[in-house]
Amino acid sequence: MMQKSLHAKQNPLSKTEKQLEILSNGIFKDGSLPTFSDKIKASNQFPLQPHKIEILQVNVGYMCNQVCAHCHVDAGPDRKEIMTMETMQQILEVLKTTEVHTLDLTGGAPEMNPNFRWFVEQASKIGVKDFIVRSNLTIILANKKYQDLPEFFAKHKVHVVSSLPFYKKEKTDKQRGDGVFDKSIKALQMLNEVGYGKEDTNLKLDLVYNPSGAFLPTNQLALEHDFKKALKQDFTIDFNNLFAITNLPIARFLDYLIASDNYEDYMYALVEAYNPAAVSNVMCTNTISVSWDGWLYDCDFNQMLGLKVASESKHIADFNTEQLKNRNIIISQHCYGCTAGAGSSCQGSVA
Repeated sequence: MMQKSLHAKQNPLSKTEKQLEILSNGIFKDGSLPTFSDKIKASNQFPLQPHKIEILQVNVGYMCNQVCAHCHVDAGPDRKEIMTMETMQQILEVLKTTEVHTLDLTGGAPEMNPNFRWFVEQASKIGVKDFIVRSNLTIILANKKYQDLPEFFAKHKVHVVSSLPFYKKEKTDKQRGDGVFDKSIKALQMLNEVGYGKEDTNLKLDLVYNPSGAFLPTNQLALEHDFKKALKQDFTIDFNNLFAITNLPIARFLDYLIASDNYEDYMYALVEAYNPAAVSNVMCTNTISVSWDGWLYDCDFNQMLGLKVASESKHIADFNTEQLKNRNIIISQHCYGCTAGAGSSCQGSVA
């Protein structure tokens, strides 16, 4: 039986208010650990402010063919939130009229949005510098209508960023579900067949690693070496880069931490690994996250906590670059995840 989302199970943690309550109280309220705002005040980096808006990360819907154990989006087949063509058109207008140079499509499984291909076709005509689609890989094999996605991506020069928790079956299936590893390997081979991840093409294929338990990722370059060696030897798979991303204590991963009695230990680990050098390069300093219904957020994680931007420009229909550049970024204790160790963003390590 497929696992349901927190939303479908009416779990208390499906409410953003409950998540923020947990992150604001307990060990942070009693002073056992400093809040994130206190931490960055100590290194003279408060308030956190953006540099330049270069990336639009667009969540086109929470619907997904998988229900992964640590999903911060709480995505799944039972989620019906889907971006409309009208909102997509508003995003296209922003891309045409601003200096945003990267479009980053995510979900759920973004490919499940019924207007996904239209959106990709229209966005590719604008000619953004980097056009990213974040794919869970298994969607390519989920239905016959998706099996030509590798060719479709190649035609539009899409930069594919794919989730693969590990290069071994056991850890991957534990986090993402039985059979996910085998399907992911097949999908990667299909992407390789059309040129993705190969040295003599401009078709970029990057992988994303995030830990399967309550621990922080190890060195990104070392992990990339291990992934490349194992996938090449075992499956003749090539890819470009590996991004190591820290699991943030929100949504399903927060639920896992609490259920396994790891929440406090994990927060201590994040705080102890805090790296002030990572703060100036976190993703919220050059990215605006757009939700399926067009609201604007400092990052994908703030979106999932319902923390809209602190700006008069709060919706894609009213996108104002100057207003957004002059905002203060909204922070909470989950931000420790992006500043631990070498730092973490949707593009991997930042320091």
